[in-house]
Amino acid sequence: MIKYFVLDTNVLLHNSESLTSFADNTVVLPMSVIEELDRFKSHNDELGRNARMVIRTLDRLRGRGRLGEGVETDSGGRLMIYYEKDNIDDPGLDLSVPDNRILAVAHTLRNQGKKVIFVSKDINARLKGDALGLDVMDFEKQKVNFDELFCGHCELKVPKETLDRFFREKQLVLEGMGASPQPNEFIMLIDEGNPAHTGLARAREGGVLVPLVPEYSEVWGLRPRNKEQRMALELLMDPEVQLVTMVGQAGTGKTLLALAAALESTINYKRYERILVSRPIIPMGKDIGYLPGDKDEKLFIWMQPIFDNLTYLLGDGRKRKKGEHGEEDEPVRKKIEKLMRDNVLELEALTYIRGRSIPRQFVVVDEAQNLTPHEVKTIISRAGEGTKMVLTGDPYQIDNPYLDSSSNGLTYTSEKLKGMAIHGHITLSHSERSPLAALAADNL
Repeated sequence: MIKYFVLDTNVLLHNSESLTSFADNTVVLPMSVIEELDRFKSHNDELGRNARMVIRTLDRLRGRGRLGEGVETDSGGRLMIYYEKDNIDDPGLDLSVPDNRILAVAHTLRNQGKKVIFVSKDINARLKGDALGLDVMDFEKQKVNFDELFCGHCELKVPKETLDRFFREKQLVLEGMGASPQPNEFIMLIDEGNPAHTGLARAREGGVLVPLVPEYSEVWGLRPRNKEQRMALELLMDPEVQLVTMVGQAGTGKTLLALAAALESTINYKRYERILVSRPIIPMGKDIGYLPGDKDEKLFIWMQPIFDNLTYLLGDGRKRKKGEHGEEDEPVRKKIEKLMRDNVLELEALTYIRGRSIPRQFVVVDEAQNLTPHEVKTIISRAGEGTKMVLTGDPYQIDNPYLDSSSNGLTYTSEKLKGMAIHGHITLSHSERSPLAALAADNL
């Protein structure tokens, strides 16, 4: 039986390719969806771009026949626009609300005996659809199982002789040991007879294990506080690993480690010409409205977490001078401003990164859990020759209303690219910010 997928507007705004993601079934777009797309098409953000792409796709399909009667899609299915005025059964909802009119279309088609599935990224809309007796679903084309997310490291018990050979020969081939690690995965080798006798190794292509680089045990004066941070530094400092994804709760050191590696690699090792730091502009909680000043002054507010980390890395926290607005770490502020004047450090909103080509730069994208898979793809595709990209974020702290721990761009990228030699991933689980921060991360 042919299925009729009634799409909510947010599905199209989330992924412009969703129109052709339902195989040989029928996709139904209520007229209210077209009207909402029209409101978004002038926006200069990802939602606006997706709206324009969907509208262009619909205009192309219009050449195959009347959309109101249904036309064939590239995937072998059909697409139709449903004009709901006077053609819907009233399910008892306030039909002045666009979401309710979309639900009414699905309700009407169901009453006509069709197999209808209502698709929405909005949980409340799915709840209302379920209350009406409709089959409902989230758009899951770009989702991964967060509970089974690749963490980037594992443990392996080996005989003492094997561990001694690893230390002696500085490499180990895992043959007949029941393990097949991914490239850039970290293996904690544990002596079967003495659990205290261990060795930390990193897997290369072909399953060859090698020791970690000793020079990366301290980066920009920063020493790792646990083995996961040490693994992260290994990936961050290796120029052959061009993309690093780091997942961890608040206080695990994701941003601090990324910035320390960026400073070390760019200023001391001279591997990159510039550091580019960016993060999505999505507020936590209610927005405070427009911010005063020019672009740089507005951006300063959003980038304050980056400045906090740079202040820690560039200053010793003791040289403080009394300024006219109170105590201020003036020498550190001047160091940051000098790096920006010398074009060594650039802070940029993700809004302005589309269309750019970024060669020979160390790029840090913070709070990447608030990005869609398509947005992350857009950012990574900006990388030019010799560029390294680092995506950090906490999938438990998502402010985007249409994303969750399984569908955001950070976890989607880390899972889909595992096994690629130029990609490395690490999950940080221990909060090192303070005992209070660790308590909050674990218990609240």
